[in-house]
Amino acid sequence: MSNFAVQATTGNARRALLRTTHGPIETPAFMPVGTAATVKALAPADLREIGTQVVLANAYHLWLRPGVDVISQAGGLHAFMAWDGPILMDSGGFQVFSLESRRRIDPDGVTFASHLDGTTHRFTPESVTAFEEALGVDIAMVLDVCVKLPATDDELRSAVDLTSRWARKAKAAHTRPQTALFGIVQGGLDAELRKRSARAIVALDFDGYAIGGLSVGEPREQMYDTARLSAALLPADKPRYLMGVGTVADIVMAVDCGVDLFDCVYPTRCGRNGRALTRLGELNIRNAEFRFDYTPLDRDCACSVCKAFTRSYISHLSRAGEMLGGRLLSYHNVAVLNALVSEARDAISAARWSQFRDETLARLLPTLHKTRF
Repeated sequence: MSNFAVQATTGNARRALLRTTHGPIETPAFMPVGTAATVKALAPADLREIGTQVVLANAYHLWLRPGVDVISQAGGLHAFMAWDGPILMDSGGFQVFSLESRRRIDPDGVTFASHLDGTTHRFTPESVTAFEEALGVDIAMVLDVCVKLPATDDELRSAVDLTSRWARKAKAAHTRPQTALFGIVQGGLDAELRKRSARAIVALDFDGYAIGGLSVGEPREQMYDTARLSAALLPADKPRYLMGVGTVADIVMAVDCGVDLFDCVYPTRCGRNGRALTRLGELNIRNAEFRFDYTPLDRDCACSVCKAFTRSYISHLSRAGEMLGGRLLSYHNVAVLNALVSEARDAISAARWSQFRDETLARLLPTLHKTRF
C-alpha cells in the first residue's frame, strides 16, 4: 500500500514523499528500467550507490521468462533480483500492443504470440493484476491500450474506452493491499479525449495515476503541452507518473508540468551505445575527438566513474567493444539523472525551481538540436 504527501510546491512543480511497502520514494524521482528483473549492466549495489530509490520491471517480459512460478518460489521479485527497495511494475501493455501482427484485442483482453518462441499467451486486466501481486511489487500498473502516434480518431477513442473498461476490471481484481495500483490516462494528443480518459480513470480512485501514450515520437512541444494538461486533470493528493521519459530536458520540463515519477530505458541504452549524458548535452564518446581527452565525462558529476576514468579511456573501451565501456557509461548516465531529480527536489523546497529549470535548460540549448530524443 502507498501513501503520498506533497511537501513543497513552486508553480506546478512539487516535492513529495511516496511511501511504499519497501521504503519511501522522494519525488520527483527517476526510475531506471529493469525490464527483465535487471537494470542492464548495473548491479543492485551500483543502483544504491548512485542514489536510485525505485526500479521498474516489466510484466510482459517476466511473464514470458522466467515466469511467475520461478519468481514466486524465490520469494517474490525483490528477493529474486536482490533489490530491497521499491519496485514499480509496468503492465506490459506497450510491449503487447507494439507486436501489432502478433496480437488480437477483444473487450476483455488481448491474445498475443511471444516474440521469443511464438507461443500464445493472453493478458486480461485481471490476470496482469494477479501476476503483479504474485510477484510482490510495490506499485502495479493496470493493463491499458497504448496506440502509436499518429493515430486516427477512431483508434484513440477506442483506446480510451477500452483502457477505462480494463481499469475498472483491474481495480475490482486488486486484492493485495501492499501493492499500490495505478491507473493510466490515454488519449494521444487530443485534449478532449485526455479529459474524457482522466474523468473515467480518476473516478475509480486509484492509488496513483500515470500519463500514458506520450514520448512515442510526437514533437516534444506537443508532449509537454499534453503532459501539462493531463497532470492538471489528476488529483493533487496522488502521485503522477509520466511513462517513458528519460532525458535531462524532458525530465525538467515534466517536473515543471507537475509530474512526480519518470522512467525510461534511455540512459542505459545510451550507455550500451557509447553515449554519455551530461548537463551540457550528450556526447558520442566513440567520436575521434575524445581519443586524447583526459577529462571526466562531466566535470560537474560526482559519480565514481567521473572521479576515476577519463573520456579517452571510456572512448577506447566503447570503440573496442569492451563491456566495461557500456557499464561505466550506464552507471554515469543513471547517476546524472538521479542527481538531476535530487537537485530538483532541493530547488522546489527552496522556492527556486524556476531559476533551476531555466539554468538547466539554458546549459543544454546549444546541444539540444544534436540530441536524438
